[in-house]
Amino acid sequence: MSEVPTSEIDNTDRDAMTKAIERAMADDLDLSALTSMVRPLTASHIVDVLERLDSKRRAVLYRLLSKDQALEVFENLDASLQSDLVGALQDDDVATLFADLDPDDRVELLDELPAKVARRLMQALPAPERDLTATILGYPQGSIGRRMSPEFVAVRPDMSTTEALSRVQAHLGDAETVYTLPVTDTRRILVGIVSLRDLMTAPQQTAIGDLMQRPHSMRATDDAEESARRCAGLKLLALPIVDNENRLVGILTVDDALAILENADSEDQARISGTEPLRRPYLTASVASLVRSRVVWLLVLAVGATLTVQVLEVFEATLEQVVTLALFVPLLIGTGGNTGNQAATTVTRALALGDVGPRDLGKVLFREFRVGLSLGVLLGSLAFVVTTIVYGRDIGMVIGLTFVSLCTMAATVGGAMPLLARAIRADPAVFSNPFISTFVDATGLMIYFVIAKTVLGL
Repeated sequence: MSEVPTSEIDNTDRDAMTKAIERAMADDLDLSALTSMVRPLTASHIVDVLERLDSKRRAVLYRLLSKDQALEVFENLDASLQSDLVGALQDDDVATLFADLDPDDRVELLDELPAKVARRLMQALPAPERDLTATILGYPQGSIGRRMSPEFVAVRPDMSTTEALSRVQAHLGDAETVYTLPVTDTRRILVGIVSLRDLMTAPQQTAIGDLMQRPHSMRATDDAEESARRCAGLKLLALPIVDNENRLVGILTVDDALAILENADSEDQARISGTEPLRRPYLTASVASLVRSRVVWLLVLAVGATLTVQVLEVFEATLEQVVTLALFVPLLIGTGGNTGNQAATTVTRALALGDVGPRDLGKVLFREFRVGLSLGVLLGSLAFVVTTIVYGRDIGMVIGLTFVSLCTMAATVGGAMPLLARAIRADPAVFSNPFISTFVDATGLMIYFVIAKTVLGL
């Protein structure tokens, strides 16, 4: 097969090409033909293909890539898939790939590897690279120090633009980014920030101190997600990371910040849905790992659902007297759960963006109480009219009042749960939809039957 130009591949349907490669792998196509199919592809397309293959075929296909292509693809793979490849490749190949990674990417991979393999790879690194990697490993899990890059170009305020540009040119090969340059004094204390654009447009011999702006920074021990949100929120290309003495120790680039936020969002979405995050592409996850990610939550929710059964048992006599009440149980608990989930999701998102915090609990409670009451009145009025027409005025009154009470309670509880979780340093997503649904189901039924007994005189 003749090689296809990259430009043509870029304009070809990626899904069709991916399926063609998958079929070729399944049919054990000869390696030379497979190489001709894969090498013209872009790195992102090859990553898409690798994510759809099993571990054995993934390793075979990866070995067909050129050296430069292999490094670029490896850097773009999830850390979990990098770990799988490390186990499948030869030691020499792994050592070369590991040494070519940036220090922060090395640390992310090390966190996925068995301790024995990680130790062997660290020992094989050149001393300077090993020191940089060890520095990042010294910070706590979940801190931004663990995700920053220690490879940066810093300039001093007494430098001229000419000197600063010469320094940038000298470090183009080993710096994470040069578009935003931190300014430090002789003790590495962060005093400012200057952009490459300003350096290039300023008159020669202009002092950096005259160009620099006030820096935004985060401490290396600060939370990684919080730091990433600040970097993205301020629209910075790079955010300086400092130690407790305000000495510059690294930078967080915008692409790393976005990757952190993407992972955090995936984790929140998984836990809101009642599962644990997979931390790897879906098609590369084993059936066993999919089961493990879901079974614990299903068991927890099943145990919680016994509260609903107990409530029904307590009010069994009421149901026997007015069987019609049982018809509305699924509707009411479903509406209550959905109302609570809406409030919890909204507040969890606001927490993630920094719009609210635990100190705003009172404001959130009052706001969600009014929202829930408004929704309850709207839905309750409609339910009263429809139910009265079909089942009579008394049943309509029960359903209408239950909607008002249930929506008000569910929205208030749903809004409060994420804030309470953050106050006790728990994951707000964990306290959101699954637990709220279980809580609202039980309490909603109690409200329903109490209203029914009162209105119907049971």
